[in-house]
Amino acid sequence: MKIKNIICSLTAVGLLVGTGCETNKCDMEAEAKISRVEAERIALQKAPGGMVKEGELEREHGKLIWSFDISRPGTRDITEVQVDAKTGAIVSVQNETAEDEAKEKASEGKGKKHEKEDDEKENK
Repeated sequence: MKIKNIICSLTAVGLLVGTGCETNKCDMEAEAKISRVEAERIALQKAPGGMVKEGELEREHGKLIWSFDISRPGTRDITEVQVDAKTGAIVSVQNETAEDEAKEKASEGKGKKHEKEDDEKENK
């Protein structure tokens, strides 16, 4: 009986702590054929001398992509490079000013707030 209680307790703790990986994120990483390191190397070819400031794996317009914000010396602008996570092909390259970047961050924050509100409504 004690073993059963210990196993149940450990299972409960495991569920509370989680795996440290959001299911959707883990699913996308498993689906990606191109590693983050390889995708960064590909992206940096489109922004010579740059450094990756941020990067994430995301699904955009039905495509699984690695998206990187790359800063370059001598400019405050950011080069956003998107790499197809299955083929390694460049999906897009866009220059964003510091103002564009700030607007994007603000709109992402609003989107996350709305997602949280929607989740709370669903849980009621």
